[in-house]
Amino acid sequence: MDGFNKHHSAGPNVSAAAQSGSQITAPVLTNNTITGHVNIIHNTPSSTLFRPPSETTQTSATCSVILKYQKQICSEYQCVTEYNSLPGEHVLLSERYTQPLILQRHRGQKEREEEIRSSGESFQKVLSARSSDDSVHLNSLFDPDGHGIRPSAVILQGNSGNGKSFTVQKIMMDWASGDLYKGRFDVVFHLKCKEINRICGIKSLAEILSCSCSLTSDQISQVLQHSPEKMLFIIDGFDELRLTQDINDMSPHTDLLQKAPAEVILCDLLRGRILPESFLLVTSRSTATDTLSKLLKGPQRFSEIMGFSEKGVEEYFQKFFQNEELFRKAYTLVKTNETLITACSIPVVCWIICTTIKERLKTDADVTSGLETTTSIYIDFVCTLLKHHCQGSSQSKTLLRSLGQLAERGMLEQQVLLDEKSVYETVSDPAGNPFLCKILFKRRIHQETMFSFMHLSFQEFFTALYYVLLDEEESQRKFTQLFSIDEKSSHYDICPAHFSAVVQFAFGLLNKDVRRTLEEHGLVVHLKTQTHLKEWILKMGQNNDVYPSKALFYLHCLYELHEEDFVKRAMETWKIIDAFGKLSRTDVWVLLYCSQFCQCIEELGLSQCRLSSEDFRIILPVYHKIKKVSLKHTRFIRL
Repeated sequence: MDGFNKHHSAGPNVSAAAQSGSQITAPVLTNNTITGHVNIIHNTPSSTLFRPPSETTQTSATCSVILKYQKQICSEYQCVTEYNSLPGEHVLLSERYTQPLILQRHRGQKEREEEIRSSGESFQKVLSARSSDDSVHLNSLFDPDGHGIRPSAVILQGNSGNGKSFTVQKIMMDWASGDLYKGRFDVVFHLKCKEINRICGIKSLAEILSCSCSLTSDQISQVLQHSPEKMLFIIDGFDELRLTQDINDMSPHTDLLQKAPAEVILCDLLRGRILPESFLLVTSRSTATDTLSKLLKGPQRFSEIMGFSEKGVEEYFQKFFQNEELFRKAYTLVKTNETLITACSIPVVCWIICTTIKERLKTDADVTSGLETTTSIYIDFVCTLLKHHCQGSSQSKTLLRSLGQLAERGMLEQQVLLDEKSVYETVSDPAGNPFLCKILFKRRIHQETMFSFMHLSFQEFFTALYYVLLDEEESQRKFTQLFSIDEKSSHYDICPAHFSAVVQFAFGLLNKDVRRTLEEHGLVVHLKTQTHLKEWILKMGQNNDVYPSKALFYLHCLYELHEEDFVKRAMETWKIIDAFGKLSRTDVWVLLYCSQFCQCIEELGLSQCRLSSEDFRIILPVYHKIKKVSLKHTRFIRL
């Protein structure tokens, strides 16, 4: 090298070659020693003993830019702005993020149905089985598979509200902090498809990236030329990307500096036409995964966020309340409600429930006095998704009506997996619907596309919502078909029986606070519908003393309605309450709520129930109204 004399011991065969643009000037070989101005080339191409001064300066400048970028990411991503945050309000990511259950395999029809239909303890067992067999951590998303193949692109699929964007924020934060992918990825860029939709005109990749971070397009261009094989691009929300032209008709762009519409550049990045050596992590709802898979470069890997396991729900509650006593009270309360603890596998539902409980505590309400109704939690979830996860939510009524029709069809046929033809006949844009999941199944030599709601309880909820939002005559006709009279006993009943949860949700939708929330979205529950349902429940209640098997169902309807004046009217004639059979903690809360409106209870039947001392403590406030408690074959549980 110029200005550098090197004495190098060599063997019998010595060769020297000039690099491009360099010269070897008169080297002298004497006694196995080369002297002179020589450039030495090592056998490993990627290994360089010395860098030219200009290259060293450039590398140092790039590292400086990346370090600045990491500091900016740490500052920006350490906080979370929640849906209800006021201007300037935020919480730390570390106080909210909980690792969700992530699987790296497709599940068959039997497994899917099991997940959708199960609830409470059985649902937690299903998730626990999935967790122990297949769950992965964020740091292993790009690990080689059993054949030693490392993916170039990872699809991270998940339902709306399941924490895809939250997980991306955690990845960005941990990379920038040096806690994730250290040594694997020198730089990680984050692109949100919602923001890409707003980029006008033609842009280069560097200009597009500059819209989402503090670096200039020149700085980003400099970084992009630095080891692309150690670069990760995270594309968040592919299902929200608005494609104005057919992906198959897009002209290819391979030049890093070439400009085109943002969606075109993004598709070329996904295809591997731009920076083919780089890695990709793309989040999407299931409704767009098949389109993404056809577009994405390989080798690919499929991953799916299932939501929280039971342990994850507990951890989330603990982080949210930051107080052991409040955490225990809140978590115990929710855990005993089968419907809500199942829905808590969805991180957004977890947040809604925790926020609701926290607000109650601010008003000095005793958290142990019960939780909000299941219907109110579900309506908050639906409104959250309509506002934040649904494009064109101005058509809420049309969307919810079509969802309700689809849900009813599945309920009548007792199906949770719905065929593609039925879905497209009912719902105008299934791909853009945040409440539906799209599932591909292998069928011998072809694939079959099916859809489902997130869980059976949401299918029941949307059926009820559909019924109460119909015009008065049609709504009354639907409910009249459900409300049958047993010919032998002349008692009112629900037919078919599996619509009981639908009816309970319907009463929850009559609650004045829930109706007010619906009205804010232009949705009205007609007065005649309210009157019809209330008259029916009053008639059913008249037979409570001789029809005990329906007592708990009746009480749950009143609890979901949660309208004190009406519940008092419905319960004032009750003399006997028979809670025969299995009694959950939620049933106990419902029993307490309704019993307080009774004038006097001649007998409380708790035969063949499994009860704990805590269950008895809960209903203690109404003991003075009870003359007799029947405990035949009742099992007492020691906590």
